[in-house]
Amino acid sequence: MKAGIHPDYHDITVIMTDGSQFTTRSCYGKAGDTIRLDIDPKSHPAWTGQQRIIDTGGQVAKFNKKFAGLGMKK
Repeated sequence: MKAGIHPDYHDITVIMTDGSQFTTRSCYGKAGDTIRLDIDPKSHPAWTGQQRIIDTGGQVAKFNKKFAGLGMKK
């Protein structure tokens, strides 16, 4: 391998949404840095199988208001 072209690979701490944490190796930041996750396998619907709507800034309410009149006609 060529010398000097590889990034620094060191230990970091990852904090999950429920507060649990683990140590892993990464190129992120500096040695000893911490990553706090917003969405992880314990809370994301792709892994949990439960569908949740996360309304950030009222986007879902805005969509529902805009398209409330559309739908199946009787």
